[in-house]
Amino acid sequence: MENVRDYVISTDTNSDLPFSFVDENNINLLALGYTMDGVTRFTDDRTIDQHEFYEQMRAGKMPTTTQVNPEQAEKSFKQFASEGKDVLHIAFSSELSGSYNSAEMGAKETREQYPEAKIIVIDSLSASLGQGLMVYYAVKMRNEGKSIDEVAAWLEEHKQNFLHFFTVEDLNHLYRGGRVSKATAVVGTMLGIKPVMHVDAQGRLVPIGKVRGRKQSLLNLVNRMEAKMEGFDNDVVFISHGDCLEEAQFCADEIKKKYKIKNFIFNYVAPSIGAHSGPGTLAIFFLGKDRHEDK
Repeated sequence: MENVRDYVISTDTNSDLPFSFVDENNINLLALGYTMDGVTRFTDDRTIDQHEFYEQMRAGKMPTTTQVNPEQAEKSFKQFASEGKDVLHIAFSSELSGSYNSAEMGAKETREQYPEAKIIVIDSLSASLGQGLMVYYAVKMRNEGKSIDEVAAWLEEHKQNFLHFFTVEDLNHLYRGGRVSKATAVVGTMLGIKPVMHVDAQGRLVPIGKVRGRKQSLLNLVNRMEAKMEGFDNDVVFISHGDCLEEAQFCADEIKKKYKIKNFIFNYVAPSIGAHSGPGTLAIFFLGKDRHEDK
């Protein structure tokens, strides 16, 4: 009988998973970083006060971000390979960051030194807790006894089923990141227009609608789930937020009422994404039929 090697599930900090979940499930984390006021911090630092980060952004601070680098990935993967373990790494969307490519480079170097090691890097084509939801299902399958190859194959087959719907409070942060035009940001801000966005099949942030007023934008996210969820058993929905937990809870309550889903995981949008989306970002993640959206 073939000797089945132990394997580690790995991801990066843009998966926005609660540290409690990371610890309980022995998930390896590669950290992205951000710089504010000349100080660089990495988002696996548990002493970061996320509320304070968003308060500084509200006060006008403009942080910059850094991706996972190849050396960081290589060091991490080689450590596991030296212990005789394989690695399944689920990376932040390659369309939003170079972190996936860095992980691939680190994996290649590791395979050259440890040819017996299986280092699989998945481009999640996802962000925030959408990526985190992929990790959640990978952990679930590992706990059911599935092999690294079985889990990797399932993720590749189903990555288009991990859906992201989100909105932001302030369009100017998306403008700075090149996600919307200056005219859209100015006019939208004047009229109280809130964008509704998703992550498309290629893993890019794409606007799919606009709604007047914050509450209506949140309800729009919840209502959009209905057409997508049919045939999928969502026993849990993930919700991430840019320091607006009450509104995240409002969305969860609406989802409970409308779809009878009882389980939710909430967490902050980490600074390495929040620097681009800003305070008041609200995102819902679940399983659905595809990422195609008619605008």
